[in-house]
Amino acid sequence: MMNLIFDDVAKRILVSGELTFKTAASGIDMTEELFAETANLDMDLSEVTRSDSAGLALLIEWIRQAEKLNKPIRYFNMPSQMLAMAEASGLEELLPLQ
Repeated sequence: MMNLIFDDVAKRILVSGELTFKTAASGIDMTEELFAETANLDMDLSEVTRSDSAGLALLIEWIRQAEKLNKPIRYFNMPSQMLAMAEASGLEELLPLQ
């Protein structure tokens, strides 16, 4: 299961749970409304417990959604497992990591 919650204090979207083949489609559905309503698309990934290649694909899709809305997006606190997958696949250059 994956959750997305806007943290009013940190002004970031907190992503928690698993970013996997099972959850990626629901992650896209959850972000459409949230991205439209949120000016600041800073995504905190510190609470992601597990990810696979679908999780990385979801991050790329979020970049596409942000571009359509003409909003900048940044990823904070990417778990080492996800970062290793991104580096191995050459995707880290596409991800706006902070």
